[in-house]
Amino acid sequence: MDQATADLSYPPLFLTPRSHLDPTPQPTTFQPGPTLQVPLLDLQRLDTDLLFQSCKTLGLIRLTNHGVPPDLSDRLFALAKEILSRPFESKVSELADGAVKYFWGTPATLNLKEINWLEGLHVSVPALSSPASEAEFGEFRNLAIEYCDHMARIARTLFNTLAIDLNLDEEHTAAYLSESNGMFRAYRYPICPNPSSYLGMEAHTDSSVLTILNEDDIGGLQVLHENAWFNIMPVPGTLIVNLGDLIQVISDDRYNSVKHRVLASRGAERLSLGYFVFPQEDTVLHSSIYNPFTLKEFRAQVQEDIMKTGTKVGLKQFKKEKAVLSQ
Repeated sequence: MDQATADLSYPPLFLTPRSHLDPTPQPTTFQPGPTLQVPLLDLQRLDTDLLFQSCKTLGLIRLTNHGVPPDLSDRLFALAKEILSRPFESKVSELADGAVKYFWGTPATLNLKEINWLEGLHVSVPALSSPASEAEFGEFRNLAIEYCDHMARIARTLFNTLAIDLNLDEEHTAAYLSESNGMFRAYRYPICPNPSSYLGMEAHTDSSVLTILNEDDIGGLQVLHENAWFNIMPVPGTLIVNLGDLIQVISDDRYNSVKHRVLASRGAERLSLGYFVFPQEDTVLHSSIYNPFTLKEFRAQVQEDIMKTGTKVGLKQFKKEKAVLSQ
């Protein structure tokens, strides 16, 4: 019995015998691609020209000298791993309604072949301040609060700089990114017996303004660039920042919401910490390319699309050309 089959912390579908998971052997679908060199920026001495250019061409950067204590990241990784290593049934029952919620796979699909090979902890940053979260998840909560404070600082520093390039006034700079409206996730990508047939996470763009990723040394992240998939190799002590859909709107498509995915692995589990930052909930985003909408409206449309099609349609639903053609 291999490690994946033996680990009862995994969702039951991940423990299905290999013959059931992949009854028809397929050629490797998700080939490891070439490596993309991501621009490295020092947060304390930002090269603004390189930052602006990277947002327009790649949609992501790598940050060093970001001020997140290594010990804080290490402790949060370790505690997230401990929680996610608990028995599956206990995670489902104990992490259903509180500030820290457990999730796995791809909730939008019932098709085994389309399930993301992952599980994780979902935390709404505002929910961390509730008394219940302190009672239930004291140590994890305290580490997450401290970590998210650093993420909010980094996001605000970057966005304030990008606002100069985007010619945003002070009011829009404040409203288009709300540090109090963040979301934090800890991801575990279990060992997959058939990594040629599954993805750790399907190809997608983020529905955020900015996403800040802290990953272990296993690798597996890929981004789509010039119609080809490229590996983003882990670099210890750095953070990956990728642009989301909403900054693409704010920038009138000058900036790129990068499509990315995570490969499944037969060799080792992968852990990562993701922080997603958004505008204020009811702030109207204005663009010459997209119809005005709020974060609340965007999320509702994404959920509607997932229910109807099984996938996120995203910004295409809000393009002004779409509105004209439908008249």
